[in-house]
Amino acid sequence: MDENRRPIKTRSSAWAQALTRAFVKRNVSPNQISVLSIGFALVGALALCVDQGIVASIICLLGIQLRLICNLLDGMVAIEGGKKSPVGALYNEFPDRIADSLLLIALGVATGFPSLGWFAALVAALTAYVRVFGGSLSLPQHFGGPMAKQHRMAVMSVALVLNVVEVIYLETHHALMAALIVILVGSIITCGTRTLKIAKQLETPHVDQ
Repeated sequence: MDENRRPIKTRSSAWAQALTRAFVKRNVSPNQISVLSIGFALVGALALCVDQGIVASIICLLGIQLRLICNLLDGMVAIEGGKKSPVGALYNEFPDRIADSLLLIALGVATGFPSLGWFAALVAALTAYVRVFGGSLSLPQHFGGPMAKQHRMAVMSVALVLNVVEVIYLETHHALMAALIVILVGSIITCGTRTLKIAKQLETPHVDQ
């Protein structure tokens, strides 16, 4: 197993394997799937920026889930499907950062605190920077949390579901604000924990065998 590949249990699921085979058969490249993830994130983000009601929340929720499915399948098509390319590493990282930023900035706009959304997007990008920086030092990349990409999207997804309930019964959006704060604080902590892991590895003497 590639130690610099995010561990995802869903890769072994029947539906993911079936979709991977379908994309490979139709000659869809993993890079195309990666770019498609930005489109789904953009649709979800725009919906949330325009309105914070039931329909917009559902659209954004679907956009997040489809984005995550793309994030899963691009790697599977590349590795399991044998369609790796020389620029695959770029497509694996940059669309993720764009999609994350779009959704988190939209969350800030939706709560009335766009600056917090931008800040959350910046810190989220920093979590990935710290991870990749560790890899550049020939260390295993750390994908853990407490607020890695999958955790950020899970928190936002739950908040969108709760927002639907809030809109129906209370006409408020407290869940969205809570999600933004949790993601922001959790991402800051994640930057710290990943940095500490890198420092610890660098300080540990390597024994040649």
